[in-house]
Amino acid sequence: MVNNRFNFEQALEDLNAIVAKMEQGGLSLEESLLHFEKGVALTLECQKALQDAEQKVQILMEKNGDFCLNEYPGEE
Repeated sequence: MVNNRFNFEQALEDLNAIVAKMEQGGLSLEESLLHFEKGVALTLECQKALQDAEQKVQILMEKNGDFCLNEYPGEE
């Protein structure tokens, strides 16, 4: 059975590897564009995963009657 579940940590590792490879230079324009495209896709997937997680936390907090969304320390 194939697991198609998104792996956030793996996506971050892949994104870091892409950034490192692009920072090293030496890639052709075509390779750079392919890496950039993959990086954008990974970033969007990670953002969606974080939004989904935040929504789940809010739902759980509401169900438990503990809903109190405070700003993260350091945010203004």
